[in-house]
Amino acid sequence: MKYLKLSIIVIFSGTMIGCDLGPESPRGFSLPEGNSNEGKLVLLKYQCLACHNIEGLEPPIGLVNNPKINVRLGGKLTKVKTYADLLTSVINPSHKLARGYKLDSIQQDGVSKMTNYNDVMTVSELVDLVTFLQSNYVLIPFRRENYQHYGY
Repeated sequence: MKYLKLSIIVIFSGTMIGCDLGPESPRGFSLPEGNSNEGKLVLLKYQCLACHNIEGLEPPIGLVNNPKINVRLGGKLTKVKTYADLLTSVINPSHKLARGYKLDSIQQDGVSKMTNYNDVMTVSELVDLVTFLQSNYVLIPFRRENYQHYGY
C-alpha cells in the first residue's frame, strides 16, 4: 500500500511537470509583464520595420523597408510563440533563424543579420517589445484537412 501511494505521487508529479500552459507557460526565462503600447514605440524607436513587417503597421515616413529581408512578425500560427521564444529571438537572433526566407537574405556565415541591440535597449524596453510582439500572434488550431495536399 505504501509503494502504491508513492507510485501515485510520482506519476502525478511527473504529469504536472510535463504540463504546458501555452504562451503564458512559466517554463523558460520570463520577465515582468510589459506594456504592449510602449512595446510598439520601442519597435518604432529601433526601426525594426526596416527589416520586419507586422500586419497593420507601416514603417514611419522616411524609413525605407528592406524588401530583400522583410521578415514577417506576428500573424496566425499553428504553434505557440512563447514569451521565451520571442525574448530569445530579440536578444540572440542567431539562435534560431526565420524559416521560409533565403538564407543569404537573413544571415551571413551562419549569423543573423539582425542588429544586436543588447547594449542599447533597456530591460524595460525589451519587456515591452516582447509583450507587443506576442500580442500580434494568433494561435490557430492545426487541422489535418488543411495539410492533406502535403501528404500528411
